[in-house]
Amino acid sequence: MSSEKGSFAAFLERKDVKFSFSRYFVEALGAMGIGLFASLITGLILKTVGSKCGIPILVEFGTLAGQMVGPAIAVAIAQALKAPQMVVFSCAAVGFAGNTWGGPVGAFVAAIIGTECGKMVSKETVIDIIATPAVTIITGMAAAKLIGPPVSAMMTALGLLIMRATELQPGPMGAVVSTIMGMILTLPISSAAIAVALNLSG
Repeated sequence: MSSEKGSFAAFLERKDVKFSFSRYFVEALGAMGIGLFASLITGLILKTVGSKCGIPILVEFGTLAGQMVGPAIAVAIAQALKAPQMVVFSCAAVGFAGNTWGGPVGAFVAAIIGTECGKMVSKETVIDIIATPAVTIITGMAAAKLIGPPVSAMMTALGLLIMRATELQPGPMGAVVSTIMGMILTLPISSAAIAVALNLSG
């Protein structure tokens, strides 16, 4: 039994699959922030400039960029987790499904699970070109379908609670939120990713 555990641990180490807080809530969350800036946030800026300056094509470009937030998050996370190319590209589909079923948080969860499962299968079979993307897509989308909606609902509810409390007590709650976000800005995690995950506005 111990030899089996040892061999599995060696297999995970060879595949660079490490279950740790730092990997998933620092590296992956930071990558999620990059994906957000490369799609949703840049798209929002383009839409705003286009609408204020009367340039319809920028509004169209910004709208389309914003719709790619799921794939952008998933590909950024897969790259941050040092996945092989086949896994990285397959994560575009995983991120789209994750964002569809669970918003940005769904894309985050789906990308991590799909990436790690894809890495374990990569280059382990003679049909790698089929097996790797299939495992990445199936596991990532299954996670998005099962875990994405409840996690997204929980994060949205928490965000609504924060916004409602801020509306009722703008002074104290404004100070608390700004202090927490300020602390997050000093840490190696993405404040933008957390704000989007909580669906904060106002």
